[in-house]
Amino acid sequence: MKFTVVGAGAMGLRYGLLLQDAGNEVDFVDGWEKNVETMHEQGGVYVSRDHENKHLVPLNVYYPEGYTGDPDCYVFFLKQMQLADMLERCAHFFKPNQYAFTCMNGMGHVEKLLKYFKPEKVVAGTALVATVLNGAGDVDFIGKRGAGSMKLANYTEKTDEFTHKLVEQLKKAQFNPELTTNFRGTLMVKVVFNSVVNTLCTMFEMTMGEYADYEGADEMSRQLIDEAYDVCERDGVQMITTRQEELDSVNYVSKVANPLHYPSMYQDMHNYRPTEVDYINGYLVKLGQKHGYNAKTHAFLTHEVHLAERGKQRELKRLQAAKEATAVKA
Repeated sequence: MKFTVVGAGAMGLRYGLLLQDAGNEVDFVDGWEKNVETMHEQGGVYVSRDHENKHLVPLNVYYPEGYTGDPDCYVFFLKQMQLADMLERCAHFFKPNQYAFTCMNGMGHVEKLLKYFKPEKVVAGTALVATVLNGAGDVDFIGKRGAGSMKLANYTEKTDEFTHKLVEQLKKAQFNPELTTNFRGTLMVKVVFNSVVNTLCTMFEMTMGEYADYEGADEMSRQLIDEAYDVCERDGVQMITTRQEELDSVNYVSKVANPLHYPSMYQDMHNYRPTEVDYINGYLVKLGQKHGYNAKTHAFLTHEVHLAERGKQRELKRLQAAKEATAVKA
């Protein structure tokens, strides 16, 4: 199959490179100039696994304005707040027969994709796969090969021949995919997972394992899970897991699968970038408000993350000022 990965960040690189390794033809499209130019200069991307065996892997990467490929399927991995602009930049090469597949964090991306792709051509899912972008042209796959899992569903909840072919390629790439016919229930399970692990690990600057090791972690997780499930039930979402199964998933991934991993929200905060909290905890808050339900713990955490973002921006300004002062003295 032919894939074009839009967004050559941590997850885009992992999915694209492993699909390429499984025998597929894969291109990458990215808008971050430093990333694209670094990979052009290197002749590919440096790949590590668990901080070891760093090696160069060749790939084809393009800016959206110069891309002319014709894939069977686009794989979208961007931050929620970046997607609309990137879709506009890429629109000139989209064709009616092509599929869009995504496992982006949060909610809000599907509606944007539907502006460019037919409903029957949209496949979305969730990925419990840990990856870190160390910098431009440098990615670290966390966990042994075959670690992690994912779920996916057709937007129409009707599977077709292409979707089954996609699942087969994801199996070959060892992503351990599970195809469901419950679109919203599949996606919302990951939103709830992220609303616990991503947000709390970010606020307290700790790995998933460190969070799960705290004696009060189950109580904290359950409070957020209960609020989130209350919201989903009011909106008519049939979740694919029970509340207890969701808590079990948080514990398994945090304690066994990826205990040393810092979630993506932490990575954004640590690198002075905006987080996706509005598309995770904030999304649950707004969905609850539609039904007169106050998801107050999620609301509190959303405000807390935004306050922390302000603090990080102040820290960045101080660092930049100190750097400029040092340069002047030199």
